[in-house]
Amino acid sequence: MNEGRLLRRRVPSWLSVPPLVYAVGVALAALVALVVFVFAMQPPPRDFWLMGLFLGGTALASVGVGYGAYRLGWLRHAPSLHWALLSSYVLASLLTFLNVWLIARLMFASQHDLQLATILLFFAGLIAVSLGAMVSLTLTRRLRTLRDAAVRVAEGAFEVRVADDGRDEVAQLAQAFNHMAAQLAAAERARREAETLRRNLLAWVGHDLRTPLASLRAILDALVDDVVPDADERMRYLQTARRDVAGLAALIEDLFEMAQLDAGGVPLDMAWGALTDILSDTLESAQVLAARQGVRLEAHAESDIDPVWMDALKVARVVQNLVTNAIRHTPAGGAVFITAKREGEMVVVSVRDTGEGIAPEQLPHVFDQFYRGDQARRRATGGAGLGLAIARAIVEAHGGAIEIESAPGEGTCVRFTLPRTPAGHE
Repeated sequence: MNEGRLLRRRVPSWLSVPPLVYAVGVALAALVALVVFVFAMQPPPRDFWLMGLFLGGTALASVGVGYGAYRLGWLRHAPSLHWALLSSYVLASLLTFLNVWLIARLMFASQHDLQLATILLFFAGLIAVSLGAMVSLTLTRRLRTLRDAAVRVAEGAFEVRVADDGRDEVAQLAQAFNHMAAQLAAAERARREAETLRRNLLAWVGHDLRTPLASLRAILDALVDDVVPDADERMRYLQTARRDVAGLAALIEDLFEMAQLDAGGVPLDMAWGALTDILSDTLESAQVLAARQGVRLEAHAESDIDPVWMDALKVARVVQNLVTNAIRHTPAGGAVFITAKREGEMVVVSVRDTGEGIAPEQLPHVFDQFYRGDQARRRATGGAGLGLAIARAIVEAHGGAIEIESAPGEGTCVRFTLPRTPAGHE
């Protein structure tokens, strides 16, 4: 149930009709005045009925004048809210003056008292109008500030804010305006970041496609033109071509999977699986790369982590990604440590290396799509900048979380968690 419905239920329906509110107020004023007249002056029956007649007649006349002004739409047709409010004070003062003067004219015996009452009523009316002018100027100034701020926001100045002190409706409107401006500013920042990512995507993917394609073209031209007569040399060319094709296939697979993530999340094929098998297979497949890099690989998994409710292929993708990144950014003689342990109903997998580390200003962005730090832009280590973004999406789709700790020269540790059992499973 929304707030608007709650408000409509709390407020009686008749309070939403301005003429009815005005009529009820005038009737109550006449009734209260008559009661006070009876208790204060103890009038004889004839004076009581005369006073009731006078109050009733002036009340009806006042309601008629107010309703006529409302029906004519003087609030809507006024040149500004200030003049609309000021005219309402003038009208209220005029009605008060006429009501009191008419009753005084009919009831007072002394002409001197009637003149004095007239002067005092005129003075009180001017004070009421002056007070109304001050109140209306204060209110309209706040509204003009909101209007000017809205115009600036419409022109793109999303940093504009207005003072929202107070508890009245204008203050609430100012608070809503500031919230709207903050939301628009956040949306604009997101749009700019998306535009930057789009430009980076075009630049990086263009580079990652152009480089292997140029290499493949040179190799094919050399083979077609028969400029490589030696069989061993031709085999080396073909192995290079196969490596370039594998790199292109991996890039296209990453782009396709990222497109799936953006389109509607990660499709998961959940089942009970053994996380220890995934770690063992990853360790075995990464040994070749580790040996070529001169990096030592170590893994340890506690015995009570299996089974785990997961998409085994997707989780294997995450572990493979993290281990490969760690090896590529660890110099010869370094080491990569893979651990898995149980913490309550969660499984924690950590991949820690003794490599170059990551600069503090780059850490908040390492899980962003297409982000590659300065040291990772080299093709030998960079990739397309999608691996960690895909890893985060897969882990979060499982209901887990992923985090990274690093410092330049001190290595990097990437840690992710997975629920061992499906939600609600005993």
